[in-house]
Amino acid sequence: MSWFHAKDCQACPSSVSFSVWACGGSPNHIAFPTYNLMTKQSASMDKYVGLEKDKHGITQLGRVVLDARLFGFIPDTEDCGGWDIGRMQALMDRVDKQWDQYGNLPSRLPPALAERHTLIYTQAIADAKKRGWNAELGDDE
Repeated sequence: MSWFHAKDCQACPSSVSFSVWACGGSPNHIAFPTYNLMTKQSASMDKYVGLEKDKHGITQLGRVVLDARLFGFIPDTEDCGGWDIGRMQALMDRVDKQWDQYGNLPSRLPPALAERHTLIYTQAIADAKKRGWNAELGDDE
């Protein structure tokens, strides 16, 4: 997985200010808009706002944080607020590698990890809903 900005992607309108997770810049990439999830600190540095300040609920970056907690890569109190793109990418790579061992399926986790996964995600969903997140997709999504 690699990180690049919309301005580098021919499939994305240059006027849209969002970043994209993509597989090597493939034209069939899956775009995850981050809008206010990354804050512009300077011309060359983007920072993740953190899971607790993420107004979009459980986003791609939020799932990286939750899964990093699950696998013990970060403490349960770490929300990755203020982390730059490179640091988030490195964490995502570690999480992806760990998930590969389980076929990327929570149902294949050992019982203790499966229970922890359920607890982490149940709490994260409840917290996101308290912040106003609605998981239902609208007609235009």
